[in-house]
Amino acid sequence: MANSLPMLAILALAAPVLAAFEAEAGPLSDAAAKAEKQAGSGDAAGARQTLHEAVSDFSQTLPFAIGKAVFVAAEPAGYAMYEPKQDSVFKPGETLVSYIEPVGLTWKEASAKGKLETRFTVDLDIVNPKGEVLATRKAFGDFTFTGYLRNQEIYATLTVDVSGAPAGDYVLRFRFNDINSGKSASVDQRFKIAGE
Repeated sequence: MANSLPMLAILALAAPVLAAFEAEAGPLSDAAAKAEKQAGSGDAAGARQTLHEAVSDFSQTLPFAIGKAVFVAAEPAGYAMYEPKQDSVFKPGETLVSYIEPVGLTWKEASAKGKLETRFTVDLDIVNPKGEVLATRKAFGDFTFTGYLRNQEIYATLTVDVSGAPAGDYVLRFRFNDINSGKSASVDQRFKIAGE
């Protein structure tokens, strides 16, 4: 019994800290706790749905940005299903293929009842190392996604033909425009065209 008093004192000191942590935990923590209970009772589908909805709601609070941008060796099979190119050096006439994940897209009600929709366009600039724009194209890509959930597993595959460009260093600049929010996010991909 002599040791129980210090333990009670520690618990009494820890209680305000735990209460503060729980107060700041937020909707994602609440959803995770609910999903754990659902999974523990055998409702795996319900647990998955709870987590999807929580991430969907949370995504609406994120600033619009680019999460990932990589050159890929071939057309991706799906979200996060790609083979990265080993380097950013391309042979003369070789096509550039970029895999890019936008984050924080804004969704709105779609014309189809019960569905949500997001849309973004992509502008393209090819820039030299001095920062001079060598080529530009507005709305190079135009993407619309419609579904029953604010899906976060969205990516764009962008293919650029630079045949005819001389050997040298360049920057591929993509500007993503979230149509529903009016916000934009840019990403640069440096690349080199090798000499023959």
